[in-house]
Amino acid sequence: QVQLVESGGGLVQDGGSLRLSCAPSGRTFSTYVMGWFRQVPGKEREFVAAISRSGGSSDYADSVKGRFTISRDNAKNTVYLQMSSLKPEDTAVYYCAARVGFYTVDVQSGQYDYWGQGTQVTVSS
Repeated sequence: QVQLVESGGGLVQDGGSLRLSCAPSGRTFSTYVMGWFRQVPGKEREFVAAISRSGGSSDYADSVKGRFTISRDNAKNTVYLQMSSLKPEDTAVYYCAARVGFYTVDVQSGQYDYWGQGTQVTVSS
């Protein structure tokens, strides 16, 4: 069982920045494809970004391209989501997810095996 713990959420003004972190338990972090998703009440969970095992490839939702950056530090067992130029429509609970046994990133939430508890990001206008 892999436990994921997110941190770094909070309240920020329109145009501001935040960095989310996620640190999975266990010693095999480098074997997980990692993703970030977000969800607002009444809507389905949506893909934000994902990064390959090595960090050599990544993918982003169109809505965050150019504003968000996903990265990972396998030595620190941590994945990050740097969010800049935040907008009120970015307000959501952000979830970290791990995909086990694959090399490629995926945008479908059903392809991820483990999830964190979520961290709230609120962008005020």
